[in-house]
Amino acid sequence: MSSVTPDPEPQPLRIAILLNSYRSRLLPALRASYERTIGAVAPHAKLSFYEPANKVGDFPDPACFDLIVFGGSNTDPRKSHGWILAVHEFIRRLVTHFPEKKILGICWGHQTISRVFGGKLAEAARPEMGVSDVNLTEAGRKFFPEAAILGSFRLQQHHRREVAVAPAAFATLAHGNQCLLSESNTILTFQGHPEKDGETARLRMHDSMRWFGFDASLDEKAWTKLREVIFMEHDGPAVWKRILEWVWEPPIPGTGIIDKLGRI
Repeated sequence: MSSVTPDPEPQPLRIAILLNSYRSRLLPALRASYERTIGAVAPHAKLSFYEPANKVGDFPDPACFDLIVFGGSNTDPRKSHGWILAVHEFIRRLVTHFPEKKILGICWGHQTISRVFGGKLAEAARPEMGVSDVNLTEAGRKFFPEAAILGSFRLQQHHRREVAVAPAAFATLAHGNQCLLSESNTILTFQGHPEKDGETARLRMHDSMRWFGFDASLDEKAWTKLREVIFMEHDGPAVWKRILEWVWEPPIPGTGIIDKLGRI
């Protein structure tokens, strides 16, 4: 009989996800989309969800998680509603008191983190909806080696606003400030949606009326084309795989990122 003690089972990744949509009927679908897309690449990950837009003070204890995700929202990130300022304050506390904690921003979360660190937000020249290319910078090719040869990957997009000026404490991994990485290697943000598949993205197709001036009844051809773009193949699973690898990468000390928090 062998006396060798087997290696202990690795602990499952613990992920806190902030769903920032205000009084949205789609919250259950958004939660399910995270569970599907993360579960496809990390089936043993433990996900916990929070709703700071709808429940005052509903924030995770950072000590209990390996990754904290700031997700999308149906609210303009340039506003200063009470719950939005509470999210800003949580980000500040998180970076100050848990400087090595890994943070992920998606869409509204990407924009909000940029705002907190002094970046500038603006209306996009044209709203984006559906799958589109995210074109990588040289730094981005190094961070996403599997996409280096092609120089891009595809993600679902759904936004009317964008990061016009990236915060000084971040490297640009994709052109148009579509993906940012903090100098400390602790904060990664995406304008696009790795957590959305076509089934989830189609639930917001009705925004086409406000954004583009058509719906299925007004322009059937444009509606059909939009549906095709929403159900195109995308690289969400590969992006999640890279994100979860990055969670275990060490932070880079001495960057002074706390000093670069913006004043709002």
